[in-house]
Amino acid sequence: MTRRIVRLKEVQRMTGLSRSTIYSLIAKGNFPKQIRLTGSRSIGWHEQAVIHWIESRQQT
Repeated sequence: MTRRIVRLKEVQRMTGLSRSTIYSLIAKGNFPKQIRLTGSRSIGWHEQAVIHWIESRQQT
């Protein structure tokens, strides 16, 4: 299994959610937290965490 880091635009494509919705879900603890990449402004998500979140939504 490869461990890819995906950026916000890719997370939006994967989930169909807007930027504000993603950050709102993170604040509520209902979406995987982002991780810091190089520099203070670069962030991303573990691709598998996002996929797992999508799959968990399909089960409900």
